[in-house]
Amino acid sequence: MKKDLSLALLNAADELGYEARSATGDHAALKLWLRMLACTTQIEGEIRRRLRARFNTSLPRFDYMAQLYRTPEGLRMKDLSSHLMVTGANVTGITDELERDGLVARSSSPTDRRSLIVNLTAEGRRQFESMAQVHEQWILELFACLSAPELSQTYTQLGTLRVHTLKQQSTAVAPSVLES
Repeated sequence: MKKDLSLALLNAADELGYEARSATGDHAALKLWLRMLACTTQIEGEIRRRLRARFNTSLPRFDYMAQLYRTPEGLRMKDLSSHLMVTGANVTGITDELERDGLVARSSSPTDRRSLIVNLTAEGRRQFESMAQVHEQWILELFACLSAPELSQTYTQLGTLRVHTLKQQSTAVAPSVLES
């Protein structure tokens, strides 16, 4: 029964999303890439929807608060931008909103007068903890179709892929260098 259900789910997954763009003869790596992209997009969209519905917040605000939560001593705006992989203007906009809502506070850096340090306020920490607890349950729910060994194996395999990709990036020569 469980095997039949798993097979039915696999067959159904083959009919969804980005995989529809791949052809039968495409390389397995291409099909996997499209499946990973589809899963990531679908899960991210669901998390965005749930954050908006439950907490009236956005994923960028949640991610921003998560970075500050992990760094109780606070972060410079430049470091927040780097951690979140967004522009300084995006960080400034979110900081302005969260500061207005009383969830973050800015202070001068003790080591660099030009830099501002951003910290979660006590209310910001409380709100983030509440959101993070629910967020974790959503992730567990969305990944519940995978057993503990499957989760562990997938995590390990994606780690291997990530290391390989980082090595490829560090050894690749930029096209402009080749053209010179």
